[in-house]
Amino acid sequence: MNVDQTADPAELSALREAFASGGAPLGWDAVRAFEAQHGIVLPEPYRTCVAEMSDGCEQGPPDFGLIPLAELPRDWGAGRAERQLALPFPLTEKWIWDTDEDLDPNEGVPSSVFDHGSIVLGTDGCGMYWHLIVTGPQRGHVWWISGEGAYPFSGDGSSGDGSGFAAWVKHWADGKPW
Repeated sequence: MNVDQTADPAELSALREAFASGGAPLGWDAVRAFEAQHGIVLPEPYRTCVAEMSDGCEQGPPDFGLIPLAELPRDWGAGRAERQLALPFPLTEKWIWDTDEDLDPNEGVPSSVFDHGSIVLGTDGCGMYWHLIVTGPQRGHVWWISGEGAYPFSGDGSSGDGSGFAAWVKHWADGKPW
């Protein structure tokens, strides 16, 4: 996984193949405007993918497709707080809400888990979302977040280099189950 600002040519090649029939790219000017608006720099290779290859793809990943950069899934819900992408994503390891003794069940899951430091890549429905972390220690990693918990993606069942956007797309493109 590449968390600096240099896109790996092999990852870009695999993404071009995976999104060959995806939506139109957003373009560099629009990507830079989004970043300036939110006070972030998107992690590579997602940044180059959105700018040059595809800003969304109906065929996936995930189950309902990769959503465009500036959008949220239809099932995101109205009335949520404004997303704060420049604030750090609060987690560094998986978290299961109902086993957290410090979490007040009347208050629910802290909104920061859903709304700080990540962009939403898409949904698997029923309130299950895939996020790309854009700020904080998990920058560049993909996470699955739902009302039950949050888990870092890893194509090999562990955490590490297999948890970035390119590995997540490859996992989907190879037809592997989530």
